[in-house]
Parts: sequence; structure tokens; C-alpha cells
Amino acid sequence: MVTGIRMIMAIIITTTMLADTNLHRLLAWTSPSYPVGSFTYSHGLETAVEDGRVRTATDVAAYVEAVLARGGGWVDAVLFVHAHRAVEDAAAFDAIAELAAAFRGSSETALESRQQGGSFLSVTRKAWPHPMLDVFAQRWGDYPVAHVAVMALACAAHGIALKPALHAWLHATAANLVSAGVRLVPLGQTDGQLALAALSHAIPTIADKALVTAIDDLGTAAPDLELASLAHETLYTRLFRS
Repeated sequence: MVTGIRMIMAIIITTTMLADTNLHRLLAWTSPSYPVGSFTYSHGLETAVEDGRVRTATDVAAYVEAVLARGGGWVDAVLFVHAHRAVEDAAAFDAIAELAAAFRGSSETALESRQQGGSFLSVTRKAWPHPMLDVFAQRWGDYPVAHVAVMALACAAHGIALKPALHAWLHATAANLVSAGVRLVPLGQTDGQLALAALSHAIPTIADKALVTAIDDLGTAAPDLELASLAHETLYTRLFRS
């Protein structure tokens, strides 16, 4: 009986340790300090601040929610789900990765995704190695890779469940854009956190919808965001690359 209890305790402790390890990986990969260059992109937000459409923390939150709910962030959320589920099928995963690299509304948002994707894959293979990442990198070669695709691959390869991984991805996207808004408007740090807190109420709904959305139903409904991104290419002075 004692031996059985000890065995159960060992299983519980091991499971907890694995869960803690996965949580640490997820926090590391979505941290602003992870060296993928996310701080250099605003997803067109700089244009909206420049032309006066975004002036307050409420405006920033509304802009970012539009990105997540019906813009490029929504596209990434759905692609994240399907990429995570497809990692055991190389052909299926590659098809999603190819779509993710192409599904961009402007050259700058394409750069935003692909540059971060390449950096994420390179850094993660060195700091958090896994054979699935190496096999993909060898198979993919020099083709551009979307950040969302390799993040989903890393999460699935390391055993991080889809739902928390998706929530972390959406939160990281929101946090990065709010940080850009804090610098651009500019806003105080508290205002930035108020914007992020407001967005935290929208993220669960967006994640739940992404989990049941088919690839064939994927699309955007945010023309103002796309136009802001396109206009950013010709801004006279710019702090951000998108």
C-alpha cells in the first residue's frame, strides 16, 4: 500500500514538473525579451496614431481588438490552431505554414511575420531544441516562414497543449501592440495596462472561436487596418517597421 502511494505521488510530482516546464517554455517564448524583434513592429498602428485616429488608451484597445478579432491577429489565431493540430503530418503542416507565410495584407506585415518567424525558429532550435524543429528547418530550407507557424510547431513538439498555447499567442500579440501604442501616442504605463486588461476580456472569446473555425472559412474584415499598414510604407518618419 505504501509503495502504491509513493508511486502515485511520484507520478503526480513528475506531471507537475512537466507542466511547470511547459509553462516556463510558453512564458519564455511569448516574453517581450525573446529575441525575435517584436518590439520593432506596430501592425499599422503607427499610421493610425499619425493621422489622429488613435489618441487614447481606449483607442489603442479598440485598434488591437480589431487586429485580434477580424484582422491579421485573427488569421494567425486560426492558423495557429490548425498548425498545432497538424504537426504529425508533414505535408499538412507545410501547407498551413505556406498559407501562413502568404496570408498578409501588405509587404510590411509580411516582413513582420516572416522576420520574427525566422528569428524564432533559429533561437528556439538553439535554446529549446527538439528534433521536430530541426526536421522542419531542414525540410523548409530558405523559404520564408511565418512566426505563427513555427510557434505552433514548437508548442506542439514540446507537448504544450493547444488552448493555453493559443491564449498565450493572442496575449503576446495584444501586449506587443499595446506596448507600441504606449510609445506612439504616448500613454502612461498605467493606461497601457488598462488597455491590456480590457483586451483580456476579449481574448477568450476570440480563442474559442478560432478553435472551431475551418481554414476554408478564414478571412479578414478590417479594411482600415490593411489600409493603415499600406500607408505606413510611405510615412515620412517612422519608429516602427510596420
